[in-house]
Amino acid sequence: MGRWEKFRRLSSEERDLLIRALFLLPLTAAALRLLGFRRSQAALARLAGAPTPFGDARAKSLLENAQLAARMVRAASENGFRRASCLEQSLVLQWLLSRQGIPAQLRIGVRKQQQHFEAHAWVESGGAVLNDGDDAHRHYAPFDGSIAAAEAQPR
Repeated sequence: MGRWEKFRRLSSEERDLLIRALFLLPLTAAALRLLGFRRSQAALARLAGAPTPFGDARAKSLLENAQLAARMVRAASENGFRRASCLEQSLVLQWLLSRQGIPAQLRIGVRKQQQHFEAHAWVESGGAVLNDGDDAHRHYAPFDGSIAAAEAQPR
């Protein structure tokens, strides 16, 4: 089955989330390069505005809606112009969830693998990891939350 056929088979809610993610991923990548992390995160927070549920969000649990958004962000990254980084995907997912009124936390962790410093980002909601493999995030020591959750003040 081709991409177009897969897209046509999505529900309207899934299509809406996918299109938003396809649009936001490259914008988020550009913002991170031009503005840096804190200013990009603050810009996304300003764009989120008041929560507006997508589709029939009341029919599903918050976790089901959050998992659906995570799947659509992953699909947008895999089928978009280029594969988005974990930070780009996590920022976009956090934005989509905030638009739906779903509480979510951006987590950033680090590790030293041999002589290399590595960082990783993921999103959690209600204690569940949404956009990461079963235990990939467990290999990283997460910051206490103050860095990932910091709201940037415009300078």
